[in-house]
Amino acid sequence: MPDLPNQRARPPLFDFSASLHARRRALKLSGDRFLDRGAAEGLADRLAAVTRKFSRGLWIGNAVPPEIAPFALDWVCADFDANEFLNAGEAGFDLAVSLFSLQAINDLPGALVQIRRALKPDGLLLAALLGGGTLSELRDSFAHAESVTRGGASPRVSPFSDVRDLGGLLQRGGFALPVSDVERLLVRYGDFFALARDLRAHGLTNVLSERSRSFLRRDTLAALLAHYAARHGDPDGKLRARFEILYLTGWSPHHSQQKPLTPGSAKARLADALGVSETVISGSKTSS
Repeated sequence: MPDLPNQRARPPLFDFSASLHARRRALKLSGDRFLDRGAAEGLADRLAAVTRKFSRGLWIGNAVPPEIAPFALDWVCADFDANEFLNAGEAGFDLAVSLFSLQAINDLPGALVQIRRALKPDGLLLAALLGGGTLSELRDSFAHAESVTRGGASPRVSPFSDVRDLGGLLQRGGFALPVSDVERLLVRYGDFFALARDLRAHGLTNVLSERSRSFLRRDTLAALLAHYAARHGDPDGKLRARFEILYLTGWSPHHSQQKPLTPGSAKARLADALGVSETVISGSKTSS
């Protein structure tokens, strides 16, 4: 696979075995997986806006949720293995959907290349990931607590993608007509440990390769709780936790898709549309 970018060029950021363990544990817990439910509804809303009917869908994960199942006649479930290869079998899907299954992928552009290869020309990818503002309060509180009790911070919260970068990643993966958008959610918790339970129920525990393997010290935990309450707590004692859900939409290239106009091909002047005069200054035109 010579055109997969960045394949094994750097040490892995995420620990695959830890990520797999976290996801399997989450499936066994009885917590409210509100992020999964909300993102599945967001994916369904975006699929409902597409007028096309899909026959063969690729679900990147374990089981197609009921919100997504009606959008394709037939589904195949596949996921990335420890080497980050997508075991989707024969290509030829006209729809691929991912619900947080790309969250702990080290080579996201390479993963997108593989998904694009699994799609037919003019096939649709729709994916949900957590965005850069997710758990910013927890990240801040961990950094403060470890700096005051241990003299430095270790990686405790996984990095999340920025919505502004995802369109470029889709283009690097070979997708046409890339679109990325974000939904923001603010959750209030009665205490810090309710937040921790929700993170375990969603499989969002620390899976970084360079994470600390030692237990959190009591003085560090006390400093974390105090900082979180002081900086990210409300007057009623509730603690705020921010989540961002990013949605990626991209199409496998096809000759029938819209193409951007070539420079200079416009048939009307912007100045005429704006009702202003056009002036030439040093070889360039400006409207006033």
